[in-house]
Amino acid sequence: MENYLNTLKTIFIDGYRYQYVLQGLGFSVGVTAFSAVFGVVLGIFVALIRLSKFKYLAVVYIDLIRGTPAVIQLLILANIIFAGFRDMPIFLVAGIAFGINSSAYVAEIIRSGIEGLDKGQMEAARALGMSYPIAMKEVIVPQAIRKILPTLVSEFITLLKETSIVGFIGGVDLLRSASIITSQTYRGVEPLLLVGLIYLVLVGIFTKIMRGVEKGLKVND
Repeated sequence: MENYLNTLKTIFIDGYRYQYVLQGLGFSVGVTAFSAVFGVVLGIFVALIRLSKFKYLAVVYIDLIRGTPAVIQLLILANIIFAGFRDMPIFLVAGIAFGINSSAYVAEIIRSGIEGLDKGQMEAARALGMSYPIAMKEVIVPQAIRKILPTLVSEFITLLKETSIVGFIGGVDLLRSASIITSQTYRGVEPLLLVGLIYLVLVGIFTKIMRGVEKGLKVND
């Protein structure tokens, strides 16, 4: 046991290689947070278009994003769309790419939540003199988000795990940090196990926080 602890020390402590893991952790969590906010905002916008007379535009967008792998979208955004912006941080490129990918799923989640509400909610809001956009903003969307919160949580957890492909464009996320440590120590199992454990803990913490938020919303109802 002592020998193996010394091995772990050699892998992670010697050469300050644990810093790669910390850097990857910060990058992964930061990209996830940025993408989640970006994806929700864009997803709400797409969902509202999906419910309007211009719904065919939203349908094309949603089908296009959901029908192609996230890694392809990431590479296209980094190497084609933002190819002329060499100084753009990888963090920002990755955040936008994952946010766009998430928005298509969020849009469908929100659309189903809105359509699942009692139609009388909109009629009552309009009867009070609210315009359609104001009624959506103040009455419909907040109720829909409360209803679909568990599904949104699942989407955000998926988003967290999807950030593991950011190494394709040079980002040092958790998985990339494991690869760097492996290349320096020739030990592949321990770095991967550590990264897997970190993802497991992050998902557990995130799930617990969101369950608390969900419970709070139910109490406020």
